[in-house]
Amino acid sequence: MKTIRIGCGAGYSGDRIDPAVELARKGSISYLVFECLAERTIALAQKARLINPNAGFDPLLEERMEAVLPICAAQKIRIITNMGAANPLGAAAKTKEIAQRIGLHGLRIAAVTGDDVVSLLRSSTTLSGINGPVESFPENILSANAYLGSEPIIEALIAGADVILTGRVADPSLFLAPLIHEFGWSTQDWQLLGQGTVIGHLLECAGQVTGGYFADPGYKSVPNLARLGFPLAEVSEDGTAIITKVEDSGGLITEATCKEQLLYEIQDPAAYFTPDVIADFSRVSIQKLSTDRIHIAGGQGRSRPETLKVSVGYHDGYLGEAQISYAGPGALARAKLAQEILSERLRNHEFIELRFDLIGLNSIHGERLSRMDCEPWEIRLRAAGKAKSMKSASMILREVEALYTNGPAGGGGVAGSTRETIAIASTVVPRELVRHQIQYEVS
Repeated sequence: MKTIRIGCGAGYSGDRIDPAVELARKGSISYLVFECLAERTIALAQKARLINPNAGFDPLLEERMEAVLPICAAQKIRIITNMGAANPLGAAAKTKEIAQRIGLHGLRIAAVTGDDVVSLLRSSTTLSGINGPVESFPENILSANAYLGSEPIIEALIAGADVILTGRVADPSLFLAPLIHEFGWSTQDWQLLGQGTVIGHLLECAGQVTGGYFADPGYKSVPNLARLGFPLAEVSEDGTAIITKVEDSGGLITEATCKEQLLYEIQDPAAYFTPDVIADFSRVSIQKLSTDRIHIAGGQGRSRPETLKVSVGYHDGYLGEAQISYAGPGALARAKLAQEILSERLRNHEFIELRFDLIGLNSIHGERLSRMDCEPWEIRLRAAGKAKSMKSASMILREVEALYTNGPAGGGGVAGSTRETIAIASTVVPRELVRHQIQYEVS
Protein backbone atom coordinates (compact mmCIF):
# COMPACT_ATOMS: atom_id res chain seq x y z
CA MET A 1 0.00 0.00 0.00
CA LYS A 2 1.33 3.43 -0.92
CA THR A 3 2.44 5.64 1.97
CA ILE A 4 3.68 9.22 2.21
CA ARG A 5 5.38 11.09 5.03
CA ILE A 6 4.27 14.60 6.04
CA GLY A 7 6.06 16.70 8.62
CA CYS A 8 4.86 19.72 10.58
CA GLY A 9 7.46 22.49 10.64
CA ALA A 10 5.57 25.01 12.79
CA GLY A 11 2.51 25.17 15.00
CA TYR A 12 2.27 28.95 15.30
CA SER A 13 3.79 32.09 13.83
CA GLY A 14 6.71 32.43 16.25
CA ASP A 15 7.60 28.75 16.46
CA ARG A 16 11.17 27.49 16.47
CA ILE A 17 12.87 26.92 13.14
CA ASP A 18 15.44 24.23 13.95
CA PRO A 19 12.88 21.39 14.36
CA ALA A 20 11.67 22.08 10.80
CA VAL A 21 15.24 21.89 9.53
CA GLU A 22 15.66 18.60 11.38
CA LEU A 23 12.51 17.22 9.73
CA ALA A 24 13.68 18.28 6.29
CA ARG A 25 17.13 16.77 6.77
CA LYS A 26 16.32 13.56 8.61
CA GLY A 27 12.59 12.93 8.35
CA SER A 28 12.47 11.34 4.87
CA ILE A 29 9.35 13.43 4.26
CA SER A 30 7.63 14.37 1.00
CA TYR A 31 5.82 17.39 2.42
CA LEU A 32 6.75 19.99 5.04
CA VAL A 33 3.81 21.98 6.37
CA PHE A 34 4.10 25.22 8.34
CA GLU A 35 0.89 26.11 10.20
CA CYS A 36 1.39 29.70 11.39
CA LEU A 37 -1.97 31.48 11.61
CA ALA A 38 -3.95 32.01 14.79
CA GLU A 39 -7.17 34.01 14.80
CA ARG A 40 -5.54 37.27 15.88
CA THR A 41 -2.40 36.72 13.80
CA ILE A 42 -4.06 37.47 10.50
CA ALA A 43 -5.79 40.57 11.89
CA LEU A 44 -2.42 41.90 13.00
CA ALA A 45 -0.97 41.00 9.60
CA GLN A 46 -3.77 42.89 7.87
CA LYS A 47 -3.04 45.90 10.05
CA ALA A 48 0.65 45.70 9.08
CA ARG A 49 -0.30 45.58 5.40
CA LEU A 50 -2.46 48.69 5.75
CA ILE A 51 0.65 50.51 6.94
CA ASN A 52 2.95 48.92 4.34
CA PRO A 53 1.38 47.27 1.24
CA ASN A 54 4.45 45.04 0.90
CA ALA A 55 4.06 43.63 4.42
CA GLY A 56 1.37 41.42 5.91
CA PHE A 57 2.95 37.98 5.55
CA ASP A 58 4.57 36.01 8.35
CA PRO A 59 7.49 37.90 9.91
CA LEU A 60 9.60 34.72 10.02
CA LEU A 61 8.91 33.77 6.40
CA GLU A 62 12.33 34.87 5.17
CA GLU A 63 14.23 33.18 7.99
CA ARG A 64 12.28 29.95 7.61
CA MET A 65 12.63 29.83 3.83
CA GLU A 66 16.35 30.53 3.97
CA ALA A 67 16.71 27.63 6.40
CA VAL A 68 14.63 24.97 4.62
CA LEU A 69 14.44 25.87 0.91
CA PRO A 70 17.89 24.50 0.00
CA ILE A 71 17.21 21.21 1.80
CA CYS A 72 13.68 20.84 0.47
CA ALA A 73 14.73 21.61 -3.10
CA ALA A 74 17.55 19.05 -2.94
CA GLN A 75 15.30 16.34 -1.47
CA LYS A 76 12.19 17.16 -3.55
CA ILE A 77 10.17 18.10 -0.46
CA ARG A 78 7.16 20.27 -1.21
CA ILE A 79 6.31 23.07 1.20
CA ILE A 80 2.74 24.02 2.14
CA THR A 81 2.13 26.94 4.49
CA ASN A 82 -0.32 29.64 5.51
CA MET A 83 2.57 32.06 6.11
CA GLY A 84 1.05 34.21 3.35
CA ALA A 85 -1.28 35.53 6.08
CA ALA A 86 -2.75 38.83 4.81
CA ASN A 87 -0.46 38.99 1.77
CA PRO A 88 0.15 35.66 0.01
CA LEU A 89 1.24 37.45 -3.17
CA GLY A 90 3.88 39.36 -1.24
CA ALA A 91 4.98 36.15 0.46
CA ALA A 92 5.37 34.44 -2.93
CA ALA A 93 7.40 37.33 -4.29
CA LYS A 94 9.65 37.25 -1.23
CA THR A 95 10.08 33.47 -1.52
CA LYS A 96 11.04 33.85 -5.18
CA GLU A 97 13.59 36.50 -4.22
CA ILE A 98 15.07 34.20 -1.56
CA ALA A 99 15.22 31.24 -3.94
CA GLN A 100 17.04 33.29 -6.57
CA ARG A 101 19.44 34.70 -3.98
CA ILE A 102 20.49 31.23 -2.83
CA GLY A 103 20.75 29.90 -6.38
CA LEU A 104 17.53 27.89 -6.65
CA HIS A 105 16.18 28.40 -10.15
CA GLY A 106 13.01 26.94 -11.63
CA LEU A 107 11.21 26.70 -8.28
CA ARG A 108 7.45 26.97 -8.83
CA ILE A 109 5.75 29.04 -6.12
CA ALA A 110 1.98 29.32 -5.73
CA ALA A 111 0.10 32.09 -3.93
CA VAL A 112 -3.48 31.27 -2.89
CA THR A 113 -5.82 34.22 -2.37
CA GLY A 114 -9.57 34.67 -2.02
CA ASP A 115 -9.96 34.19 1.71
CA ASP A 116 -10.14 37.97 2.31
CA VAL A 117 -13.87 38.73 2.48
CA VAL A 118 -13.81 42.19 4.09
CA SER A 119 -15.74 43.75 1.20
CA LEU A 120 -18.37 41.00 1.42
CA LEU A 121 -18.97 41.61 5.12
CA ARG A 122 -19.03 45.37 4.77
CA SER A 123 -21.64 45.15 2.05
CA SER A 124 -23.78 42.58 3.86
CA THR A 125 -26.86 43.46 5.86
CA THR A 126 -27.75 39.91 6.88
CA LEU A 127 -24.62 38.22 8.22
CA SER A 128 -24.44 37.86 12.00
CA GLY A 129 -21.38 37.22 14.13
CA ILE A 130 -20.96 35.45 17.43
CA ASN A 131 -20.32 38.77 19.20
CA GLY A 132 -23.33 40.49 17.63
CA PRO A 133 -24.22 41.56 14.12
CA VAL A 134 -21.19 42.21 11.94
CA GLU A 135 -22.86 45.35 10.64
CA SER A 136 -22.69 46.83 14.14
CA PHE A 137 -18.95 47.44 13.81
CA PRO A 138 -18.22 47.88 10.07
CA GLU A 139 -16.01 50.94 10.57
CA ASN A 140 -13.80 49.06 13.03
CA ILE A 141 -13.17 45.95 10.92
CA LEU A 142 -9.48 45.35 10.22
CA SER A 143 -9.78 41.93 8.62
CA ALA A 144 -12.30 39.29 7.64
CA ASN A 145 -10.95 36.00 6.38
CA ALA A 146 -12.90 32.93 5.37
CA TYR A 147 -11.43 29.54 6.18
CA LEU A 148 -10.66 27.95 2.81
CA GLY A 149 -10.29 24.19 2.53
CA SER A 150 -7.97 21.85 0.68
CA GLU A 151 -9.23 22.60 -2.84
CA PRO A 152 -6.84 25.43 -3.85
CA ILE A 153 -3.84 23.58 -2.42
CA ILE A 154 -4.73 20.45 -4.42
CA GLU A 155 -5.07 22.60 -7.52
CA ALA A 156 -1.62 24.08 -6.95
CA LEU A 157 -0.09 20.64 -6.35
CA ILE A 158 -1.58 19.37 -9.60
CA ALA A 159 -0.02 22.38 -11.33
CA GLY A 160 3.39 21.35 -10.02
CA ALA A 161 3.92 23.90 -7.26
CA ASP A 162 6.99 23.28 -5.09
CA VAL A 163 5.97 25.90 -2.51
CA ILE A 164 2.37 26.86 -1.74
CA LEU A 165 1.65 30.00 0.28
CA THR A 166 -1.88 30.62 1.47
CA GLY A 167 -3.76 33.04 3.64
CA ARG A 168 -6.49 31.71 5.93
CA VAL A 169 -6.90 27.98 5.31
CA ALA A 170 -8.32 25.64 7.94
CA ASP A 171 -5.40 24.11 9.82
CA PRO A 172 -6.08 20.41 9.07
CA SER A 173 -6.75 21.22 5.41
CA LEU A 174 -3.06 22.09 4.97
CA PHE A 175 -2.28 18.44 5.71
CA LEU A 176 -5.37 16.90 4.10
CA ALA A 177 -4.63 18.43 0.69
CA PRO A 178 -1.46 16.41 -0.05
CA LEU A 179 -3.23 13.21 1.04
CA ILE A 180 -6.08 13.81 -1.39
CA HIS A 181 -3.56 14.67 -4.11
CA GLU A 182 -1.21 11.74 -3.55
CA PHE A 183 -3.83 9.05 -3.06
CA GLY A 184 -6.44 10.31 -5.50
CA TRP A 185 -9.12 10.43 -2.83
CA SER A 186 -12.50 11.75 -3.86
CA THR A 187 -13.31 15.10 -2.29
CA GLN A 188 -16.66 13.56 -1.40
CA ASP A 189 -15.34 10.43 0.29
CA TRP A 190 -16.33 11.67 3.72
CA GLN A 191 -14.84 8.71 5.60
CA LEU A 192 -11.37 9.22 4.15
CA LEU A 193 -11.61 12.98 4.51
CA GLY A 194 -12.63 12.53 8.13
CA GLN A 195 -9.66 10.28 8.82
CA GLY A 196 -7.33 12.66 6.97
CA THR A 197 -8.65 15.50 9.11
CA VAL A 198 -7.77 13.52 12.24
CA ILE A 199 -4.19 13.29 10.99
CA GLY A 200 -4.08 16.99 10.16
CA HIS A 201 -5.48 17.90 13.56
CA LEU A 202 -2.85 15.79 15.32
CA LEU A 203 -0.01 17.37 13.37
CA GLU A 204 -1.12 21.00 13.17
CA CYS A 205 0.21 22.21 16.53
CA ALA A 206 3.70 20.79 16.02
CA GLY A 207 5.39 20.43 19.43
CA GLN A 208 2.13 19.95 21.32
CA VAL A 209 1.82 16.34 20.15
CA THR A 210 5.51 15.59 20.74
CA GLY A 211 5.19 16.44 24.42
CA GLY A 212 5.71 20.20 24.61
CA TYR A 213 2.36 21.29 25.96
CA PHE A 214 1.91 17.85 27.52
CA ALA A 215 4.86 18.20 29.91
CA ASP A 216 4.03 18.60 33.61
CA PRO A 217 6.98 17.84 35.95
CA GLY A 218 6.19 15.20 38.53
CA TYR A 219 3.12 14.01 36.62
CA LYS A 220 4.01 13.73 32.95
CA SER A 221 7.73 13.69 32.31
CA VAL A 222 9.04 14.53 28.84
CA PRO A 223 12.72 14.08 27.94
CA ASN A 224 14.96 16.69 26.35
CA LEU A 225 12.41 19.49 25.91
CA ALA A 226 15.20 21.90 24.98
CA ARG A 227 15.57 19.92 21.73
CA LEU A 228 11.89 19.17 21.18
CA GLY A 229 11.30 17.49 17.84
CA PHE A 230 8.24 18.17 15.71
CA PRO A 231 5.91 15.41 14.47
CA LEU A 232 5.53 13.65 11.18
CA ALA A 233 2.93 11.21 9.92
CA GLU A 234 3.43 8.09 7.82
CA VAL A 235 0.07 7.96 6.06
CA SER A 236 -1.26 4.99 4.12
CA GLU A 237 -3.65 5.08 1.21
CA ASP A 238 -6.51 3.81 3.38
CA GLY A 239 -6.10 6.85 5.65
CA THR A 240 -4.52 5.08 8.59
CA ALA A 241 -1.34 6.67 9.88
CA ILE A 242 1.58 6.40 12.25
CA ILE A 243 2.43 9.55 14.18
CA THR A 244 6.15 9.68 14.94
CA LYS A 245 9.18 11.98 15.00
CA VAL A 246 12.82 12.03 13.95
CA GLU A 247 14.87 9.52 15.90
CA ASP A 248 16.93 11.05 18.74
CA SER A 249 14.98 14.33 18.67
CA GLY A 250 13.67 15.60 22.01
CA GLY A 251 10.20 15.00 23.36
CA LEU A 252 8.04 11.93 23.02
CA ILE A 253 4.96 10.66 21.21
CA THR A 254 2.63 8.44 23.20
CA GLU A 255 -1.01 7.46 23.25
CA ALA A 256 -1.54 10.14 25.88
CA THR A 257 0.10 12.98 23.90
CA CYS A 258 -2.01 12.05 20.88
CA LYS A 259 -5.23 11.88 22.91
CA GLU A 260 -4.61 15.30 24.43
CA GLN A 261 -3.95 16.84 21.02
CA LEU A 262 -6.97 15.09 19.49
CA LEU A 263 -9.21 16.88 22.03
CA TYR A 264 -7.51 20.25 21.52
CA GLU A 265 -10.00 22.97 20.47
CA ILE A 266 -12.75 20.39 19.93
CA GLN A 267 -16.28 21.18 21.14
CA ASP A 268 -18.10 18.14 19.78
CA PRO A 269 -15.77 15.20 18.94
CA ALA A 270 -18.49 13.73 16.71
CA ALA A 271 -18.95 16.92 14.70
CA TYR A 272 -15.74 18.85 14.03
CA PHE A 273 -16.64 21.34 11.28
CA THR A 274 -14.01 22.05 8.61
CA PRO A 275 -14.39 23.40 5.06
CA ASP A 276 -13.72 19.90 3.67
CA VAL A 277 -15.79 17.64 5.92
CA ILE A 278 -17.64 17.44 9.20
CA ALA A 279 -15.21 15.08 10.90
CA ASP A 280 -16.14 12.55 13.55
CA PHE A 281 -13.35 11.82 16.06
CA SER A 282 -15.54 9.77 18.42
CA ARG A 283 -14.34 6.37 17.17
CA VAL A 284 -10.67 7.16 16.64
CA SER A 285 -8.32 4.35 17.63
CA ILE A 286 -4.93 5.34 19.10
CA GLN A 287 -2.53 2.44 19.65
CA LYS A 288 1.17 2.24 20.50
CA LEU A 289 3.26 0.22 18.06
CA SER A 290 6.67 0.95 19.59
CA THR A 291 8.56 3.85 21.15
CA ASP A 292 7.40 7.14 19.58
CA ARG A 293 5.23 5.33 17.01
CA ILE A 294 1.46 5.64 17.49
CA HIS A 295 -1.04 4.11 15.05
CA ILE A 296 -4.10 6.21 14.24
CA ALA A 297 -7.30 4.91 12.64
CA GLY A 298 -11.06 5.16 12.89
CA GLY A 299 -11.72 8.76 11.87
CA GLN A 300 -15.02 9.25 10.10
CA GLY A 301 -16.98 12.08 8.54
CA ARG A 302 -20.03 13.33 6.78
CA SER A 303 -20.86 15.89 4.11
CA ARG A 304 -19.05 19.22 4.40
CA PRO A 305 -20.99 22.26 5.69
CA GLU A 306 -22.73 24.65 3.30
CA THR A 307 -21.08 27.65 4.97
CA LEU A 308 -17.52 28.74 5.68
CA LYS A 309 -16.38 30.17 8.98
CA VAL A 310 -15.07 33.73 8.85
CA SER A 311 -12.75 35.20 11.46
CA VAL A 312 -13.28 38.94 11.84
CA GLY A 313 -10.64 41.15 13.44
CA TYR A 314 -11.73 44.59 14.61
CA HIS A 315 -10.49 47.55 16.63
CA ASP A 316 -11.78 47.31 20.20
CA GLY A 317 -10.30 50.26 22.03
CA TYR A 318 -6.95 50.63 23.79
CA LEU A 319 -5.36 48.63 26.57
CA GLY A 320 -3.24 50.21 29.28
CA GLU A 321 -1.27 47.90 31.55
CA ALA A 322 1.41 48.39 34.20
CA GLN A 323 3.03 46.44 37.03
CA ILE A 324 4.98 47.24 40.19
CA SER A 325 6.61 44.94 42.75
CA TYR A 326 6.64 44.97 46.55
CA ALA A 327 8.93 42.72 48.59
CA GLY A 328 9.89 41.89 52.14
CA PRO A 329 7.83 42.16 55.35
CA GLY A 330 4.36 43.58 54.73
CA ALA A 331 4.64 43.19 50.93
CA LEU A 332 1.02 42.08 50.58
CA ALA A 333 -0.37 44.92 52.68
CA ARG A 334 1.62 47.51 50.73
CA ALA A 335 0.50 46.03 47.40
CA LYS A 336 -3.14 46.15 48.53
CA LEU A 337 -2.73 49.77 49.60
CA ALA A 338 -1.23 50.57 46.19
CA GLN A 339 -4.26 48.93 44.57
CA GLU A 340 -6.62 51.08 46.62
CA ILE A 341 -4.74 54.22 45.57
CA LEU A 342 -4.86 53.26 41.89
CA SER A 343 -8.53 52.36 42.05
CA GLU A 344 -9.40 55.80 43.43
CA ARG A 345 -7.08 57.67 41.07
CA LEU A 346 -8.34 55.90 37.93
CA ARG A 347 -12.06 55.85 38.63
CA ASN A 348 -12.60 59.26 37.02
CA HIS A 349 -11.08 58.21 33.70
CA GLU A 350 -13.13 56.68 30.87
CA PHE A 351 -12.34 52.98 31.26
CA ILE A 352 -14.62 50.39 29.71
CA GLU A 353 -13.02 47.75 31.91
CA LEU A 354 -10.56 48.02 34.80
CA ARG A 355 -8.99 45.23 36.84
CA PHE A 356 -6.23 44.64 39.35
CA ASP A 357 -4.25 41.47 40.02
CA LEU A 358 -1.87 40.49 42.76
CA ILE A 359 0.40 38.24 40.73
CA GLY A 360 1.37 35.19 42.71
CA LEU A 361 -1.76 35.42 44.83
CA ASN A 362 -4.99 35.85 42.85
CA SER A 363 -4.21 36.79 39.25
CA ILE A 364 -5.33 33.50 37.68
CA HIS A 365 -7.86 31.89 40.00
CA GLY A 366 -9.33 35.03 41.55
CA GLU A 367 -10.18 35.68 45.18
CA ARG A 368 -12.61 32.79 45.65
CA LEU A 369 -10.35 29.98 44.47
CA SER A 370 -6.96 31.39 45.46
CA ARG A 371 -5.62 30.59 48.90
CA MET A 372 -2.68 31.81 50.94
CA ASP A 373 -1.01 29.47 53.39
CA CYS A 374 1.54 32.04 54.50
CA GLU A 375 2.36 35.71 54.01
CA PRO A 376 4.09 36.02 50.61
CA TRP A 377 7.57 37.53 50.61
CA GLU A 378 6.99 39.26 47.27
CA ILE A 379 3.98 40.50 45.33
CA ARG A 380 3.66 42.08 41.91
CA LEU A 381 0.65 44.34 41.47
CA ARG A 382 -0.79 44.55 37.97
CA ALA A 383 -3.29 47.16 36.82
CA ALA A 384 -4.98 46.89 33.42
CA GLY A 385 -7.80 48.74 31.75
CA LYS A 386 -9.50 49.09 28.38
CA ALA A 387 -10.47 52.58 27.24
CA LYS A 388 -11.85 54.23 24.13
CA SER A 389 -8.83 56.50 23.73
CA MET A 390 -5.08 55.99 23.89
CA LYS A 391 -4.86 59.00 26.23
CA SER A 392 -7.14 57.43 28.83
CA ALA A 393 -5.44 54.05 28.59
CA SER A 394 -2.01 55.63 29.10
CA MET A 395 -3.07 56.96 32.50
CA ILE A 396 -2.55 53.51 34.00
CA LEU A 397 1.20 53.52 33.41
CA ARG A 398 1.45 57.14 34.59
CA GLU A 399 -0.36 56.40 37.85
CA VAL A 400 1.63 53.23 38.54
CA GLU A 401 4.89 55.11 37.97
CA ALA A 402 3.69 57.79 40.39
CA LEU A 403 3.62 55.16 43.15
CA TYR A 404 7.42 55.33 43.21
CA THR A 405 7.35 58.59 45.16
CA ASN A 406 3.72 58.88 46.22
CA GLY A 407 3.70 55.65 48.21
CA PRO A 408 3.40 53.14 49.61
CA ALA A 409 7.02 52.34 50.48
CA GLY A 410 9.30 49.97 48.65
CA GLY A 411 7.72 49.77 45.21
CA GLY A 412 10.02 48.97 42.31
CA GLY A 413 10.42 47.46 38.86
CA VAL A 414 7.64 49.36 37.11
CA ALA A 415 6.94 48.19 33.57
CA GLY A 416 3.96 48.74 31.32
CA SER A 417 2.58 49.59 27.93
CA THR A 418 -0.34 51.12 26.08
CA ARG A 419 -1.55 49.57 22.87
CA GLU A 420 -4.46 49.18 20.52
CA THR A 421 -6.70 46.19 21.21
CA ILE A 422 -7.60 43.86 18.34
CA ALA A 423 -10.63 41.70 19.10
CA ILE A 424 -11.93 38.68 17.22
CA ALA A 425 -15.48 37.73 16.29
CA SER A 426 -16.69 34.89 14.11
CA THR A 427 -19.43 34.53 11.57
CA VAL A 428 -20.26 32.29 8.61
CA VAL A 429 -20.83 32.99 4.94
CA PRO A 430 -22.38 30.85 2.21
CA ARG A 431 -19.67 28.75 0.61
CA GLU A 432 -20.59 29.85 -2.92
CA LEU A 433 -19.77 33.49 -2.14
CA VAL A 434 -16.07 32.72 -1.60
CA ARG A 435 -13.84 32.12 -4.60
CA HIS A 436 -10.13 31.34 -4.43
CA GLN A 437 -7.49 32.39 -6.93
CA ILE A 438 -3.97 31.08 -7.52
CA GLN A 439 -1.03 32.96 -8.99
CA TYR A 440 2.38 31.47 -9.72
CA GLU A 441 5.96 32.70 -9.51
CA VAL A 442 8.99 30.86 -10.89
CA SER A 443 12.42 31.57 -9.46
